[in-house]
Amino acid sequence: MSTVSLKVSDPLAAQLTDTARRRGISKSALIRDALQLYLQSGHEARPGSALSEVVDLAGILSGPEDLSVNRNYLRNFGR
Repeated sequence: MSTVSLKVSDPLAAQLTDTARRRGISKSALIRDALQLYLQSGHEARPGSALSEVVDLAGILSGPEDLSVNRNYLRNFGR
């Protein structure tokens, strides 16, 4: 068996410890199980940008395309 080291945030570490304790298994076993489930589920990183995720929302709202056309919005800007 190979060894892998990783760093996690403090909140995630606490959740990991609590969950492993409740299930009565080691943190390593919990991480192995979670990783195996994730890889088997077929999750793959999708190429693209944040814009590509919301492109279908473009044009659903009415109003000015650019807030700079609203003179009240720009009042006192840069002062």
